[in-house]
Amino acid sequence: MENWTEIKITVDADRVDEAGDIATMTVPYGIYIEDYRNLEEEAKEIAKIDLIDEDLLKKDRTKGIVHIYISPEENPQEAVSFIEERLRADGIEFKTELLNCAREDWENNWKQYFKPIRVGEKLLIRPAWIDDYDADGRAVLTLEPGVAFGTGTHETTRLCMESLEKHVFAGCEMLDVGCGSGILSVAGMLLGAGSVTGVDIDRLAVKVAVENGKMNGFSAPEFNMLHGDLTDKISGKYDVVTANIVADAIIKLTPAIKAFLKEGAVYIVSGIIDTRENDVLPVLEENGFTVTERRTEAGWVCLTCKM
Repeated sequence: MENWTEIKITVDADRVDEAGDIATMTVPYGIYIEDYRNLEEEAKEIAKIDLIDEDLLKKDRTKGIVHIYISPEENPQEAVSFIEERLRADGIEFKTELLNCAREDWENNWKQYFKPIRVGEKLLIRPAWIDDYDADGRAVLTLEPGVAFGTGTHETTRLCMESLEKHVFAGCEMLDVGCGSGILSVAGMLLGAGSVTGVDIDRLAVKVAVENGKMNGFSAPEFNMLHGDLTDKISGKYDVVTANIVADAIIKLTPAIKAFLKEGAVYIVSGIIDTRENDVLPVLEENGFTVTERRTEAGWVCLTCKM
């Protein structure tokens, strides 16, 4: 059985969302949050139950726990050091624990919270293990995220998909930088793109993206997923470019991306915490981009730009 490392970060409950955002930036996969502040209300509204397990009722409502899972190939201590540095910088008190766990355990823990999600006006994200759902006329994006970032539950992904709905057109060519699970790439194809090229620095993410493409009926050469760092393996020019990554990577990517844009192309950047927006905006302006749309949710920013 392949063993993973679980990192548990306990913080005050009213700051657990901030801690979760920091964790997602650092290790953008295999994360879930325990937050019992609104246990009774959520049990009724989400689970549709009135009787709550006694052990749950005993949970400490004043604390929240962020669970992060690191594969055997990664260095958990490096991730912990980075997360702790960011938590201290934001003045968040915390306690960190490292535990060994089996991959099957965290996958089962995480999957129970991932349900079909409506995004924008045209798409429904369906976890591959759920068969009972109502598409309501939407294009269905079937997803098996594995350990790659991109489930549609995170604000940055939803913001990107909402922007894609407005800008993908029939037959267009799309580039997805930092493709993760391939969710934006598949969404582009479902919305009518003629071809999508995705690239990610994580080999496992690329493998997951290829599998998710096939699950939705897309494969190379129209659905082409590559292993590479930003644009180092990219060629050609594109009508739509997405970069759902972090602010520092967008700052690095922006000067290079111009060479891959067709005339009139849109450049959609997301994964930006609102406190870093003012670091990204000058770089966009310096490289000739104008922000035409700004979308925000829960402290995250998605910018749609044109030259």
